[in-house]
Amino acid sequence: MTTVRGDGENDLGGIFSGVMAVCPYAGSCECLPTIADARNRVEVDRLDLLPEPISRVAKPKKGPHDPGMDELLEKMRDRVIAHVDGIHTETPIPNLSLGVVRQPLIPETAFCQPMVCVVLQGVKQVLVGGHLIRYGTAHSFASAVELPATGCVLEAETDKPYVAVGLTLDHAMLANLVTELPPVSTLPQTMGFGVATVSQPLLEALDSLLALLDRPDDIAALSKGREREVLYQLLRSPHAPMLRQALSVDGQLARIREVIQRIRQQVDTSLSVSALAELAGMSVPSFHRHFKAATGMSPLQYQKTLHLHAARKLIVASGDAARTAYAVGYESPSQFSREYARLFGISPARDAARFRQGAGPTAFGLV
Repeated sequence: MTTVRGDGENDLGGIFSGVMAVCPYAGSCECLPTIADARNRVEVDRLDLLPEPISRVAKPKKGPHDPGMDELLEKMRDRVIAHVDGIHTETPIPNLSLGVVRQPLIPETAFCQPMVCVVLQGVKQVLVGGHLIRYGTAHSFASAVELPATGCVLEAETDKPYVAVGLTLDHAMLANLVTELPPVSTLPQTMGFGVATVSQPLLEALDSLLALLDRPDDIAALSKGREREVLYQLLRSPHAPMLRQALSVDGQLARIREVIQRIRQQVDTSLSVSALAELAGMSVPSFHRHFKAATGMSPLQYQKTLHLHAARKLIVASGDAARTAYAVGYESPSQFSREYARLFGISPARDAARFRQGAGPTAFGLV
């Protein structure tokens, strides 16, 4: 398991150490991420953080301290807290979500759309496939493809909450922006997700978008222009190579994104790796390598995870585990229940009951 860090404060592997479990599927399928072990290690009033040796991957470099950035972060935090108190809260501004969390959360799993999350205060940790990613104040996590991930807020207090802003990426707007920027001769191969230090221009653009929450009558007329400015700054940030790869017709990441869309369209079918490789225009070994680089997991693992996320939506509505298992392509309800519990940390029946009682999991997807 590799670790990508965005806070750089210590070398604690955190609550996700040991969260991979053996997959019972036949063959050489890689295991699905599980939060069951992590749940068992959360005490009543604190997270039990365990030391773990890590290897740092693409750790963002800290720039010189800028008092002006501190003032801007504080202003943005106050603005967010004035409008929301909760996680993954949608706003009247299209594509914009806010999050304010006042205590550490146990890990939850979700399927994230292409997005960027900017942390204004606190620390969050996310597990994508075998990649452990921790990021904190003045850092951003971005993904160019749809990702199943498990995450939790690690640092949050009543008087110093975790505060974050999430923006779903508008693919069409990004593509239009790229045509107006100077061309790049070569694009480096990148993962489909990553963490980076945010710049002051990016924060200023995001704050300008947030300011419309104080003037709701202006949202319809001004939000798209301000959202475009945020995306422009993202295309000038360390996330730019990844975003350009996802937008480039010939880019490996763009082809993987097309495959992901096909997988999501046929969620009740298990597509063979060879068929997916053909769709991507790659050999099977090359496709497997590029897919895992983009999503953090193998094509088969991704499909199984997607099936289980689709099943979660169905089972909440019906409460029928057996019927749900067949609907998402499983032949064995018992195997489905085992896989479901491994991924979500709870049986299908109990999970459906939690939702009906209004005590379902916190959706951390964007923020």
